[in-house]
Amino acid sequence: MQWYDNKEKNSGEEEVTVKIRFFAQFRELLGTDIVINVAAATMFTHLITTIARKNPKGYAAIFDENGTFHEFVILMKNGKRVDLTDAATTPVVDGDEIAVFPPVAGG
Repeated sequence: MQWYDNKEKNSGEEEVTVKIRFFAQFRELLGTDIVINVAAATMFTHLITTIARKNPKGYAAIFDENGTFHEFVILMKNGKRVDLTDAATTPVVDGDEIAVFPPVAGG
């Protein structure tokens, strides 16, 4: 799936291509292997918020009523975990692969 945010597309800013993968319940609600072009200065949280808003149930699964990540959400950028508190100040760069996981349980 590939889509563009028109506001960012028409802004004249440099764009980067990022791949987002949602897993388990998040994948069922939002899809997976989403390739998107965004403005080069886009922050991690803004990217996930933009995509999650396409499905209210997907948004509610990832974010609380204040627009903050639920504490159980696991974020990764290029295979390395991103702390939820750092996501708002972590920019995405061209070629990044973002992964969003629900809580992991096992036994």
